[in-house]
Amino acid sequence: MAIRFLTAGESHGPALVGIIEGLPAGLSVNEEQINRWLTRRQGGYGRGKRMSIEADRVRFLSGLRFGKTTGAPLALLIENRDRVNWEKIMPLLASGEPEEKRITAPRPGHADLPGGIKYLHGDLRDVLERASARETALRVAVGAVASLLLDHFSIKTVSFVSAIGAIKASAPWEKWDAVQIEQARGASLYCPDRDAEKKMIKEIERAGEGGDSLGGVFEVHVEGVPVGLGSYVHWDRRLDAALAGALMSIPGVKGVEIGLGFGAAEKKGSQVHDQLFLDDKGGLCRRTNRAGGLEGGVTNGETIVLRAAMKPIPTLQRPLSSVDLATGLPCTAAVERADICAVPAASVVGEAAVAWTIAGAFLEKFPGDSIRELETAYRNYQNMVEGYLYKNNDKNKD
Repeated sequence: MAIRFLTAGESHGPALVGIIEGLPAGLSVNEEQINRWLTRRQGGYGRGKRMSIEADRVRFLSGLRFGKTTGAPLALLIENRDRVNWEKIMPLLASGEPEEKRITAPRPGHADLPGGIKYLHGDLRDVLERASARETALRVAVGAVASLLLDHFSIKTVSFVSAIGAIKASAPWEKWDAVQIEQARGASLYCPDRDAEKKMIKEIERAGEGGDSLGGVFEVHVEGVPVGLGSYVHWDRRLDAALAGALMSIPGVKGVEIGLGFGAAEKKGSQVHDQLFLDDKGGLCRRTNRAGGLEGGVTNGETIVLRAAMKPIPTLQRPLSSVDLATGLPCTAAVERADICAVPAASVVGEAAVAWTIAGAFLEKFPGDSIRELETAYRNYQNMVEGYLYKNNDKNKD
């Protein structure tokens, strides 16, 4: 792969750490740009008390000099401020067993039970500490770094919430660009439809009063992506598969759509496929984008449109039925501090995951060890594409 990353850390461990390998040298990295992504991830109506404790900020430990990548691995760290309250419960080296906050009653819908069985953990905290969505803070930082690479080549990502529970927003953004969507997004739930957002907030409040949780749907759009990222040649190089996998890797995401998605199954082919026309310069163009910017696993130059469905968080203040693994008796599931709704946060994580995946596909298409190499390769490719698309272009007559 062109680039890769690894993360480590637990929800209440000392810190989250990550290493990015494969970034080209010469990419400008601004710490505050990354931190703005982290702040967005912590926002959104319905978040839990943990967000009032943490103030996520990234620290770079290697791979930068004077604010630019050197080509060496980039190491990142985000400290867990809440760690001070968990020293005795989450020691790294001390021997023995925890006396408190031991978990033996798995939560339905969480990784607790299958993870405990897989790794033979008697205390399910060993599962939930790593399975926790807290890990996505580091993933957002990684994706934010990838977005800097995309920005350098005028590729823009934007994310927003389009549904909370049964409340759905209208869809004016189908004809909006990323900047318009970003400007229209509400501050509470990152939804461009302010009227729908008010109803969503009330729905979250009702769920909280009942000790319940809510899921929803978020979208990620990517503009300025060149034609030809991904491949139809092998199944594992199809970019639509990689993007779907990236979104499905986010805790709580249970479904992904591209373009019309499942809606395409209800329509006839004439209502689904994007017809081709000639523009005023003799080049190819489309008047619709039902494919969501991907055809045959390859980008087609249109805006990439992705949609992800997030289930309600499995930690409920009125817990569901479970079985205590220590006693074998029926009980109620463990209760941890949790959000009522984390769909706005998931939208930021989704945008980061998509940015990372697009950046990886970009570097596979335009490999190079420095930004200058990438710029040359990208410019040459753009010239070739222009010659291919415009039949009257002199470059296409040879």
